[in-house]
Amino acid sequence: MTGLLPTTPPVLTARELSLFQALVEREVGIHLSPAKDALVANRLARRLRELGLTSFGAYYAYVTEKGHEAEKVRMIDSLCTHETSFFREPQHFELLRERVFPEWMAQANAGRRSKHLRVWSAACSTGEEPYSIAMSLLDAFPPGSGWSLEVLATDLSTWALERTQEGLWSLERAATIPQPLLRAFMLKGVRTQEGLMKAGPELRSIMRFGRVNLNAPGEWPAGPFDLIFCRNVLIYFGAEARGRVIRGMLQRLPPTGYFFLGHAESLIGVDVDVRSVSANVYTPRTGGMSRF
Repeated sequence: MTGLLPTTPPVLTARELSLFQALVEREVGIHLSPAKDALVANRLARRLRELGLTSFGAYYAYVTEKGHEAEKVRMIDSLCTHETSFFREPQHFELLRERVFPEWMAQANAGRRSKHLRVWSAACSTGEEPYSIAMSLLDAFPPGSGWSLEVLATDLSTWALERTQEGLWSLERAATIPQPLLRAFMLKGVRTQEGLMKAGPELRSIMRFGRVNLNAPGEWPAGPFDLIFCRNVLIYFGAEARGRVIRGMLQRLPPTGYFFLGHAESLIGVDVDVRSVSANVYTPRTGGMSRF
């Protein structure tokens, strides 16, 4: 015997798929439909090869065995979708610039709110969303204006969070960043860094990072937040988990706060008391938290 692993990739059976579906939904709230069988097989096949396992059933037994939590995190990482871009869904950033920020400035000038802003990008992927928010905030509330800013970027994926903290992207990703913001807040790579761009020091100064499982609200960061972006992630959640996440996030907003969903998402079927501000943007009628 040579001891070599078979070259033919293993087949993901219907029973094995159902085991992974239940595990992923239980752990992180993401619902993998039966149509995702090829995606699951392709993304997990590499883990099988690296661990020397010959079936998906053996891999399931491995990740559910006590002491293999790190591999379970890697498995979930591999099944997460990380599609994103700077200033994705630009109408949301237009709303911030033209309505939300002037509203907050007027409230602060009238003594009805503090000049401290906290934002949560709750599924930040590789960082394009939270850095877009940070650029928008710094443009409207620059250093020296008397406002303090904090953008919390969280994700389930450890790999994505590492990319976010690094704040380094291909220069091609700059295409959707407005030129004034690109020049003000991003650094262009030269010599060994040519073809790359990096978040500048002003952006980095207001960023915070953390791994957060949206299916475990008890582990979420404490509010209140002035903005919560939870875009293009809840479409992967089952109905029960989706409702739980939305209700928990709205409880972390004051009445002056705003909640942003992605273009393919809505609050249909979720019993919450909110006011629709714009497409997929809501504010609580009575916030779960308020400021001193």
